[in-house]
Amino acid sequence: MEVIKATDVKIFPDRILKPKTAEKILNELISLDGVLRVLLNGEKLPTVVTMGPAKGAPVNHTDRTTINVKGNDVPLQVSVGEIILTVQLDKLDDFVEKANEILDDILNFGFTITTGIFTKTTTSVSDYMKYGEDFEGRVDSRLIGLVDPNAKSTDTIRYIR
Repeated sequence: MEVIKATDVKIFPDRILKPKTAEKILNELISLDGVLRVLLNGEKLPTVVTMGPAKGAPVNHTDRTTINVKGNDVPLQVSVGEIILTVQLDKLDDFVEKANEILDDILNFGFTITTGIFTKTTTSVSDYMKYGEDFEGRVDSRLIGLVDPNAKSTDTIRYIR
């Protein structure tokens, strides 16, 4: 199996992104050459109140919606505060330049783009808990280090081709 050399690009907007803005940015960024995976980080948007007198009541947060990324419906489970993209190393300079242009066009506030390693690059104990021993040949390498062993992958991971 060929190992693709890659690094992460972290996009940190100065404000939390609204779903429509996040959708527009993601569609533009994913269309760029060299993107291997995308991770959205932010505060969780719960479906029900977990404590207090309203415990169990539904939470109707306007940002908990479904966005369309490259023709795929992606339910937002977080308020998008950070986007991390894993990009092929040989495409990095071109990607960062084009990402800056895209963000300048879409956002009317500041943002920071940083390159480095922001996701796990090697197998972790959580990976072994989720997939079992000798899973490396059976599982897509882009999933390494992204898995919560207690969550269903179908709830947290979307394949966009």
